[in-house]
Amino acid sequence: MAPNSGFAILLRSPWWVSFGIAGVIVLLCGALLPAHLAPFAAVGALPVAVIGCIAGWRQWRAPSAARLQAALQQASAMPWREFCERLEGAWRAEGHEVQRTGSAHSDLRITKGEQTLLVAARRYKAATHGVEPLRELQAEVQRCGAHAGVYVALQGAVSEQARAFARDNGLAVLEGDALATLLLKAPPPKT
Repeated sequence: MAPNSGFAILLRSPWWVSFGIAGVIVLLCGALLPAHLAPFAAVGALPVAVIGCIAGWRQWRAPSAARLQAALQQASAMPWREFCERLEGAWRAEGHEVQRTGSAHSDLRITKGEQTLLVAARRYKAATHGVEPLRELQAEVQRCGAHAGVYVALQGAVSEQARAFARDNGLAVLEGDALATLLLKAPPPKT
């Protein structure tokens, strides 16, 4: 699905927006069409209502903002080893095969089916995230023949140049709520 299609936008919107649009479609069909055609035309609102149900389901299952913030704060207090184990556990919980690379420019190799991603996460607490670590990750992705790379930024600001470089080279920057949501999927640490 295209990211800016109507359905994609509705999936990212609150669930009630889709139901409101479906209701407007039904009302317009009833008001503007002959009575014998209105019910058939109103069925056109069904896909929008289904998108509302999907959006509602996703939003109901999504973690709260407070839970996401707590996960980020907990992660920022973790040392590198524990943070890396948490990332590994989260990706394994999603069904990925995870291996440590031992490389200077990537930390993890994630495989699911035919897709292979390299992850650079060691600079997760850097004050600023510039282009250079992303260049190194991109070179590692090309050298290893991986499909893409993921750069993890827990703290600090990612520069606009770094974001542009990532976008232009097919790298993903994992930060904020997306990172917190991933970390919440990890199994609890063993004590």
